[in-house]
Amino acid sequence: MARIDLNSDLGESFGPWRMGDDAAMLGLVSSANVACGFHAGDPAGILTTLRAATEKGVSVGAHIGYRDLAGFGRRAMDPTSAELIGDAIYQIGALQGLARAAGTRVAYVKPHGALYNTIAEDARQAGDVIAAIKAVAPTLPLLALSGAPIVAQARAAGLSVVCEVFADRGYNADGSLVDRRLPGAVLHDPEAIAARMLRLVTEGRLTAVDGTEITLEAQSICVHGDTPAAVAIASHLRGALERAGITLAPFCEV
Repeated sequence: MARIDLNSDLGESFGPWRMGDDAAMLGLVSSANVACGFHAGDPAGILTTLRAATEKGVSVGAHIGYRDLAGFGRRAMDPTSAELIGDAIYQIGALQGLARAAGTRVAYVKPHGALYNTIAEDARQAGDVIAAIKAVAPTLPLLALSGAPIVAQARAAGLSVVCEVFADRGYNADGSLVDRRLPGAVLHDPEAIAARMLRLVTEGRLTAVDGTEITLEAQSICVHGDTPAAVAIASHLRGALERAGITLAPFCEV
């Protein structure tokens, strides 16, 4: 029987400013990428999300990013290796402490936004993130973009890598994500997204923005928690997968 993980980016609210519906998403996903305070999130809010994830039995990952609250971690940056390694270790360690207080543990690491996209191709910054994980939590898997060079780089460095695809993002013919500034970058139709991901799980293929058929390895599917239709997308997707007899479960045991 086929099995897949469904993940979402959560814990991204900041003080009175609310981002997404963590409570609803935690009832739908099997893994939660929880912000660590650099691109989004504050300690009290992060702790609340972690406690809710614990109650729901949802696996928790450290969603590390650039030090970019104002840009929500989506602006390209070029920190030195010392800075990036230190920042990544700091974020993972902070979430480990909060997770322990919430009665759970950090089970994996997933970079966020611009950092995620940069390290997919940039070997130097990818090496820095890999070095940080190996220094502070070498047994944690890295959740990475399916088909990107970082997958082989991290595996060669001794990390476990879980490949993910994005339910609500458009793909280029080379397997990269369509730039958010371009048409077709973000998908919004819950039913179309569910059908697209069901095909990916059962056939390993999806249609790129130019009509090309591409093949992608996937152990996890991401639905962004900050999009207006996030809950509807996750709900339709979960329902479609379950009706097809596909088991939804975290790739890391809670």
